[in-house]
Amino acid sequence: MEIKKVWIVEEDCSGDAICEDICPEVFEVNDIAKIKKGVDLDKYEEEIREAVEECPTECIKYEED
Repeated sequence: MEIKKVWIVEEDCSGDAICEDICPEVFEVNDIAKIKKGVDLDKYEEEIREAVEECPTECIKYEED
């Protein structure tokens, strides 16, 4: 299944930037993680799934098609 949407539950984000380390093409962390706009999520599906698994606060969510 393809990932069609990714979002961050901002109030849960610790800002540790693990997601950005794993996939800087999709995630950007200043104080909290953000999803970069206009990214082709299909290209980074494996990295997004890894970021979700490695997130210590489980604040990264995604929706599959």
